[in-house]
Amino acid sequence: MLSIINIIQAYLSKIRRHCNAISLALNEVIAYNDCFEVPCAQDRDMNKEPETRKRFIAAMLGFIFIVMLFSGCTPNQYIEYSNPEFLSYSTADPASSTNPIADPVTAPKPEPTTDINYRHEMRQFVQGISAYMKDRKPGFVVIPQNGEHIAFGETGVFREYMDAVDGIGREDFLYGYEDENAATPEEDREFMRASMNIYRECGKSVLVIDYCSSPEKVRDSYDTNQEYGFISFAADRRELNNIPDMPQPVFNENADDIRQISDAKNFLYIINPESFSSKSDFLDAIGGTNYDLVIVDLFFEDTPLSASDIARIKVKENGAERLVVCYMSIGEAEDYRYYWQDDWAESSPAWLGGENPDWEGNYNVKYWDPKWQGIIYGNDRSYAKMILDAGFDGVYLDLIDAFEYYEQ
Repeated sequence: MLSIINIIQAYLSKIRRHCNAISLALNEVIAYNDCFEVPCAQDRDMNKEPETRKRFIAAMLGFIFIVMLFSGCTPNQYIEYSNPEFLSYSTADPASSTNPIADPVTAPKPEPTTDINYRHEMRQFVQGISAYMKDRKPGFVVIPQNGEHIAFGETGVFREYMDAVDGIGREDFLYGYEDENAATPEEDREFMRASMNIYRECGKSVLVIDYCSSPEKVRDSYDTNQEYGFISFAADRRELNNIPDMPQPVFNENADDIRQISDAKNFLYIINPESFSSKSDFLDAIGGTNYDLVIVDLFFEDTPLSASDIARIKVKENGAERLVVCYMSIGEAEDYRYYWQDDWAESSPAWLGGENPDWEGNYNVKYWDPKWQGIIYGNDRSYAKMILDAGFDGVYLDLIDAFEYYEQ
């Protein structure tokens, strides 16, 4: 907990950062005041300050000061805003190894100096999606998967990006980085953990997906992630096409109503329903679980899930409410999606690249291109609008790390 001195320092820092804004506002007040109509004849005496003007200026300055001081100025236990672009770590525990600026293991590399700043373009893309969806549904949850280091600059965390997201998803933290059911190398674990801890210090939830199937590794995944303050899902299939048998009951099962991501103590990640014979069977299987948060695809086969379908799985088996979040890939195009055109095989749009050799049917995209972004969000025919119309509580954005392909 911050000491009283740190709290006072945090507020003073806020006040200092607002001085320029107050000065600009004062200039506006004075300019407006020059046009202020003085109702009393005696107030026209230029040798003394009119009482009306005094009251007006005092009231306006008081209002401006109060708004500047208390709008978003509650001191954070770990971080404070240092300038319009970055978050600094000046209030973090200096003994902590989670500061990516201080720790050489996790120190972010300078962003490549190319004609296109691919990381910046991805941040802008995510921020645009977030603004679009949150404007239309307040409280909507936005969770990018992987590519967590996109938030880190050389001197801090990009504030606008961090403000745009509610959590971070990370695959292969403890198991699955090199192979399913195989432990992730320690160096890679520590890099991921340090990065994810920054998100936690910024008040974001961390969702971990480990790919493991043996009972001892499943148990270790859940226990270790909980120790680190992460919520986790141990997937026994990389295809994410089933509800695992372990553990039973669900880890940290509860009868709480889950209304925001910070309430969730566990989650289910099942975005490929191919193992289910019908949509009804798929929805019944999810409805028969007590997971706090469920990540599913918008589509069952080629048909989008309806608002009534989503409402059906927003209730846990024990009757409590839960969040249902929609998977959406934004860093690659998929040839089985509704937006895919048959003639693209012969005459592809300029933003469409080659096929991912590791994932058949997935294609690289120039994700900064307005035409691709228009498919994803920003209009009534977009993917994001379909997700909103279906009644999802949030979106889970995949292929955030697509920028790495272009940086190679």
